[in-house]
Amino acid sequence: MQDIKPLIATPRVKTIQRAALAMLVLAGVINYVDRATLAVANPLIRGDLGLSIADMGYLLSAFLWAYAFAQLPTGAMVDRLGPRLLLTCGLSAWSLAQLLGGLVQSFTQFFGARVLLGIGEAPQFPTGARVVRDWFNPRDRGLATGIFNCASSLGTAIAVPLLTWLMLSFGWRAMFAAMGIAGLLMAGVWFLNYRNPGDIALTSDETLYRTQGDPPGERTRVTWREWKLLFRFRTTWGMILGYFGCIYLTWIYTAWLPGYLEIERHMSVKFTGIAGAIPFAWGVVGGVSGGYLADVLVRWGVSPVNSRKYPAALFLTGTAACTVAAAFVSSNTLAIAFISASLFLVYCTSTCAWALSSVAAPTNCTASIGAMQNFGGYLGGALAPTVTGLIVQSTGTFVPALVVGALIGVASAASYLFIVDQPITARDMDALSDPAALPLPAR
Repeated sequence: MQDIKPLIATPRVKTIQRAALAMLVLAGVINYVDRATLAVANPLIRGDLGLSIADMGYLLSAFLWAYAFAQLPTGAMVDRLGPRLLLTCGLSAWSLAQLLGGLVQSFTQFFGARVLLGIGEAPQFPTGARVVRDWFNPRDRGLATGIFNCASSLGTAIAVPLLTWLMLSFGWRAMFAAMGIAGLLMAGVWFLNYRNPGDIALTSDETLYRTQGDPPGERTRVTWREWKLLFRFRTTWGMILGYFGCIYLTWIYTAWLPGYLEIERHMSVKFTGIAGAIPFAWGVVGGVSGGYLADVLVRWGVSPVNSRKYPAALFLTGTAACTVAAAFVSSNTLAIAFISASLFLVYCTSTCAWALSSVAAPTNCTASIGAMQNFGGYLGGALAPTVTGLIVQSTGTFVPALVVGALIGVASAASYLFIVDQPITARDMDALSDPAALPLPAR
């Protein structure tokens, strides 16, 4: 029997892991705070630039659509060029977009800045998935994924109070500039401190810890042929469709929670600021908890893919149930409780989804399949605010909009459960490239 000692990370690897996760969380918080700058400064920007509400809607959507479509090439670039370079470039690009946002004088200029923001932010989470795949053993990747993924809910929770203080103290243009400078500093910290595994002379035990449990024959860099082949596997499509509902539900709350509490629940603006932060605080807990559960299941003998897809399906179904409950309860306190449960469960789902990307494909395709999944998710994210707004406008209530979101969530949960299959291996991809050489995979 093989000695399990190599499965324990050496002190040097543990230091690299902790530093990488700390930097990913900090960069992720900046990422999500930057997304909120336009929403927080909405009234002042409209007044200063003479923009209509419809114009602001276009600006808000510009980021989401650019972010969604930038995922596809970005994932392959992370796998090809490595996390160190791609996240440095991404941080620099989106921070430049923030600086430009503080200088714009017209709708067209602002639209361009928001598109650049979406493109620049695209490498953040595919990079995180690849870093976890590169530096953590499969049984440790769930919690690590939860830690870097919790930055999304943590950043959302602190964005409004932080940005409001900056805006009221220094003006909205200075608020944009401050966040741009913070991002550029973070880009320098990442580039100077993070190293790809190939840049370090690792011992045999360190290499074994990183790779034991992964399928044999793994490669380092993705090719264009391999990237295209990922779309021919049902597991890839199950992840894309599954994440669509996860991010759709997330963005219903991200975009509409304050409005829902004010319009539907008749809460004051002051109380809404407090009540609206509570669910996202639970989202931080959920993000970490989902990853921890995935690791526990692996240690209990559940396969790496099943330890992610089954909880993701369960959590997403629970999110849908809590969303419907929040829509129909009459008590505001119960509504906040169910919304908090929804955010807790949807961030559990999100972490399981990103953890799935670290075990569902060959090593050299980790960021690629994660970015494909995120592309599907942010198609849902881009549609959610618009669809919700149209339903509320036509019906006068949020109830049917929340029910629609719940139904989409259930359908996506079924995608995880029934479409995601076995992990895609290098052998499977070779079989598709040369069907005569190997049996065709049933993935």
